[in-house]
Amino acid sequence: MLYGKYDLSVTFLTDAFLPPYKGSTFRGIFGHALKRVTCALKHQDCNDCILRVKCVYPFVFGTSFSEKDDSPDKRIAAPPHPYVIDVDDCTNTLFKKGGRLVFTLKLFGRASEFLPYFVYAFDHIGSLGIGRSKNGQKGTFTLDSVMCNGRCIYTAQEKKLLDTRPAIDLSLQPASTDDEALRLIGITFKTPLRIKYRNSLVRDLPFHVLIRAMLRRVSSLSKYHGSGEPALDYRGLIERAENVDMKKSGLRWSDWRRYSNRQETEMLMGGLVGDILYEGKIGEYLPLIRFCQEVNVGKQTSFGLGRFEISELS
Repeated sequence: MLYGKYDLSVTFLTDAFLPPYKGSTFRGIFGHALKRVTCALKHQDCNDCILRVKCVYPFVFGTSFSEKDDSPDKRIAAPPHPYVIDVDDCTNTLFKKGGRLVFTLKLFGRASEFLPYFVYAFDHIGSLGIGRSKNGQKGTFTLDSVMCNGRCIYTAQEKKLLDTRPAIDLSLQPASTDDEALRLIGITFKTPLRIKYRNSLVRDLPFHVLIRAMLRRVSSLSKYHGSGEPALDYRGLIERAENVDMKKSGLRWSDWRRYSNRQETEMLMGGLVGDILYEGKIGEYLPLIRFCQEVNVGKQTSFGLGRFEISELS
């Protein structure tokens, strides 16, 4: 699967009031900005538009089962969006004029071909404003630069991309001999992890529940934005994961709210954050875990939820 990872740096022109988990805020205004800068027939419904097949907006926000095959996988509730917006700063909520913020845009599959549209949309968001209004004014900003693999591919001065396809191939790499010997793995969830198991959001995290979610993530991304589902022993992986123990857990439930402009309602978006340590035969799961470390896991990943890091291996 093609995978592009881009760090966008912005400088605020006015004070900005943002929530702790800022990916949701960027995601909300991003849809509006992308449609505004790409739509040629602005009063036409996307489903009936003659340009739909070649338009970036329905591809990014309207991927459907029928666009990939005629037999949707019942394990997949909906095809995954081909992007993730990650913001590392989960503490600051006030950015004064002149303050800087860096966030990461991850693109999957064909979405990397549309990188110029993403950059243009985020540049446009700067003039629209973002965050909670103060005296009728949202936080405006300039998009200073876009970095990829340590290389600057866009600056505010030149306003052009130096490289429009710097994506790499992301795939499940076989476990190494050293991996097979590992018995402990620590994982830190940086943003709320929302996983449903048996129709309920989980409040603790047995290893097999996490692996089920990771298998769904890898399977759906590979199927709809890659070269097809990987040939994995899904049943066997889940069965063996049930033998891996939860050695120590510092996970806690973090509640937060976001306002959905589309649904015109406030939504609870809580999930698990913190550290967890597993013990057992974890070697065969490392390719899966490393893949999901790049693409996030669970629900609302496009908002940046389900972002984690491997914090310990032994």
